Amino acid sequence: MSNIKTVGIVGCGTMGTGIAIVAARAGFKTRIYDTRPEMLEQAKKQTAAFLKKSVERGKLAAGKDEEILSRFLITTEISEFSDCDVVIEAVFEDLKVKHSIFKQLNEICPEHAIFASNTSTISITEIAGGSGRDDRFVGMHFCLPAQLMKLVEMSPGINTTEHTFAKAWQFCLDLGQHPVKTRDTPGFILNYFLVPWHNDVINMVDQGVASPADIDLAVKTALGYPLGPLELLDMVGMDTQKLLCEALHGVTNEPRAACPPLVKRMIGAGRLGRKSGQGFHSYDSNKIFGA
Repeated sequence: MSNIKTVGIVGCGTMGTGIAIVAARAGFKTRIYDTRPEMLEQAKKQTAAFLKKSVERGKLAAGKDEEILSRFLITTEISEFSDCDVVIEAVFEDLKVKHSIFKQLNEICPEHAIFASNTSTISITEIAGGSGRDDRFVGMHFCLPAQLMKLVEMSPGINTTEHTFAKAWQFCLDLGQHPVKTRDTPGFILNYFLVPWHNDVINMVDQGVASPADIDLAVKTALGYPLGPLELLDMVGMDTQKLLCEALHGVTNEPRAACPPLVKRMIGAGRLGRKSGQGFHSYDSNKIFGA
């Protein structure tokens, strides 16, 4: 067991909320920060609904949902992170924004605190370089939906110490997750092959090979996947898929990693996926996946 007690999550989008659920469920005092009060309230409601459904399904004991929620604090004040032992950043993929956040955190958090980024497209070493503590920085890439998926891709930056990485690894185990070590490279393990495959599926839709519903049904039925590729893409978001394509294609020059034209058209039309209510499928609820 690590000596980590308090965990901070920056960003209460789909990933941030899911990671916060994982931390609170594992017994950690969990703080989730965002500048948008309405998003924080939505995250808390989504978390309560997910935990309630977990009790109804027998995944949690009766009353356990309230206990977990008691460890879940939402805040618009980053100063609330002053006693965090670990902070995981899960904001949108903008290096300047991430540097700004970590610069603030470096002034607030204790010296022993480990910083982590959930980025899937930006170099961990680059983010760490603007954090003020690149020796105590790791990549922790959770997989969607974080509250259900156990995998975490962990990558050290160039200056990450062995002690920091070992401590972060143990923390990941204490979360109840399954860590794997990867190089600091765009896509890590999963997205390295998922991005080209997802692009193939997107191009199938664009070419009229089959409907999104039928493609998802075929994959789930034949391969036994719990989610179809287009359902997963709707969770990822077209904006994030575009960033993934640009990062991976820029490094590998793999033609299949190039961003499909349909992705750009969908972004232009505001069809980002679950977050906008419309992607390859339509959504009439903002419930978190699994609730």
